[in-house]
Amino acid sequence: MQTTTYKGTDKVLFGFILSVLTFWLFANSMMNVSPVMTEALGMDANTMNIAVSLAALFSGIFIVVIGGLADSIGRVKTFRIGLYLAIAGSLLVGLSPKGDFSVPMLLIGRALQGLSAAFVMPTSLGMIKIFWEGKERQRAISLWSIGTFGGSGLSSFIGGSIASSFIGWRGIFILAIIVAIIALYLTKELPENKREGAGKYKIDWGGIIMFMIAMVALQIFINKGNDFGWTSTITIVLIAITLVFGYLFVFIENKVPYAFVDFGLFKNKVFTGATLANFFINGTSGILIVSPALMQKAAQFSSFQTGLLTLGFAIVVILFIRVGEKLLQKFGAKKPIIWGALIISVAIILLMQTYLMTAQYVVLAIIAYCLFGLGLAFFATPATDAALSNLPESQAGSGAGIFKMASSLGTSLGVAISAGINSAVSSGEPIAWLSNIITFVGRQDNVHFRQGAMLGFSFCLLLAVLVIVTVVVFVPDKKKAETK
Repeated sequence: MQTTTYKGTDKVLFGFILSVLTFWLFANSMMNVSPVMTEALGMDANTMNIAVSLAALFSGIFIVVIGGLADSIGRVKTFRIGLYLAIAGSLLVGLSPKGDFSVPMLLIGRALQGLSAAFVMPTSLGMIKIFWEGKERQRAISLWSIGTFGGSGLSSFIGGSIASSFIGWRGIFILAIIVAIIALYLTKELPENKREGAGKYKIDWGGIIMFMIAMVALQIFINKGNDFGWTSTITIVLIAITLVFGYLFVFIENKVPYAFVDFGLFKNKVFTGATLANFFINGTSGILIVSPALMQKAAQFSSFQTGLLTLGFAIVVILFIRVGEKLLQKFGAKKPIIWGALIISVAIILLMQTYLMTAQYVVLAIIAYCLFGLGLAFFATPATDAALSNLPESQAGSGAGIFKMASSLGTSLGVAISAGINSAVSSGEPIAWLSNIITFVGRQDNVHFRQGAMLGFSFCLLLAVLVIVTVVVFVPDKKKAETK
């Protein structure tokens, strides 16, 4: 590491927090305002679902690579490139017109927003670890973490508030540009830093391209399969592309010495369990796109009213984020992770009660979002500790990268699949067998929306259950871990 006398300041720290907010607060707000954008741009819901999930997908694919690249070419340079990408991506999304150019501009913009997160996240956190020390570093990391968790929790409310105001949904992305410019200004004093003796960084382009093609094909299959027809030629081709390029990705990663995903890490049972649990728990973020679509289409809520329902999520996750740390110290990682997943399961079950009248459902939704925030607060620190504390120091960097990658890919696929289920069911007639089992009270003209949401939430519930199963199988109890 290059030696430096520079000490981090609150001004720079605020710039780092603003930089992560460009993604977690502003880019993430599309999950709430996507129904409004779909109507404004004259776009079908399934294409919009691809756009929503694309940012997390590109963040997940590139975050490991960019972290290593930054060590070689310079963290400040990489960080600033990330902010320029955030500006470009937000500009494309915010200026997307109605008509032929809407889809390419929106998709490219979302991909750039995801790339910006891959550039900004590892570099800003890495520089906090370099330029802050002791208690000041702990404080800086806590505030940075609140920027990510708090931004994510507030994204639905802030995005809905802006979209429902005279500014409109485009104002969200104009504000994101302003925030990115302010972040550039606040961090201009940073001295360049990179790893000592860092040679030319080798990028595993073969593995990245294979993985990206497989993941994009999978996303299109999930979101457009119902439109194409599940047995149509194009759908079968998409499945084949996913399988073939997925196999080629694994083949390449096992051959090249500088693979961007080190499969050797998964020989560590605890790391495997914690990373899979992280993937699944982030997949439950699908509720954040299904719930707004339900309330706006079935109950005619505005995006602002929908955002209000999620406020409890933001407040609780910020207030209780350090509770997971205390539980980890007392009980080890396994129990808090399971408790967190159980709490999230209860939250999702409450959201599944879409057969109720709107007034009753709103009460359940408010409680559910508070529980969702509490469950994530229980889960976050123990899962991270379980994944990284069981790796040797030589693998800590690559392990952290894969753990973050699992977060983004889990979010991307969870959002895509739950939204895809919701859209597929909502676009047709009500499902007769489901109506025979469950009586949907009140209005009957919106039953297909309510059934779509119920089944979309059901997928998220399955993911929460898989977290519990994974942890039970892979992560040892505290006493067993201590005796090893």
